[in-house]
Amino acid sequence: MGITERREREKNERRRAILNCARELILLQGVDQVSMEDIARKSELSKATLYLYFSGKEIIFNEICEEAARVFLDHFKPLLETGVSGMEGLKCFWRGYVELFGNFDEMLIIFKVRSFLSPGLPFVSTEGQSKSPNVDNILAIMKTLIDQCKSDGIFDPNLDSEMATRLLLSMFSNTIDSTARLPVEARKSPALLKEMAKALQIIVYGFAREGIGRSSLNITE
Repeated sequence: MGITERREREKNERRRAILNCARELILLQGVDQVSMEDIARKSELSKATLYLYFSGKEIIFNEICEEAARVFLDHFKPLLETGVSGMEGLKCFWRGYVELFGNFDEMLIIFKVRSFLSPGLPFVSTEGQSKSPNVDNILAIMKTLIDQCKSDGIFDPNLDSEMATRLLLSMFSNTIDSTARLPVEARKSPALLKEMAKALQIIVYGFAREGIGRSSLNITE
């Protein structure tokens, strides 16, 4: 390996170490309380050196958020086979969440960072978020699945898909907000996931087309 390649590898490793340190601080202290000084201290760097890698904490936070969303997408997409129904897709979405994000750490990162970066434009908006393509992709997939459920005759054809997407994400956001207030050791409680499943199921029942039996709407089982 030449000098140039080695330096580039070292630079990438340092960037990754900085992002990991910032992620740990977010989970421990909360987004609002983390400063560039905190990140530099955790990374064992001077602030001047830190700024050589990142121009501000917003850049760091957005990269962390995007990485968390990318991990979810990479895990979730293979669960969706071509031709599955909208309801099967939503079940896959929930299963992917349970399997990968059930410990809440990654969801805390996505929701709390997103809220911090866009306080005037909540996470539940599905428009105008071009700086976070992976997060936007999650929103787009959820909206597409809702549209497909309408086409499949499962959801009310008059359902506003945009609003339905925001409602589902608001439910997740509220749960995450409540979880973030708990001590770190209490965030992994299975009871929290169970409450989220109940809330999600109730919302899906509300989307149903008149006459559809509840057995066709079971999404979390």
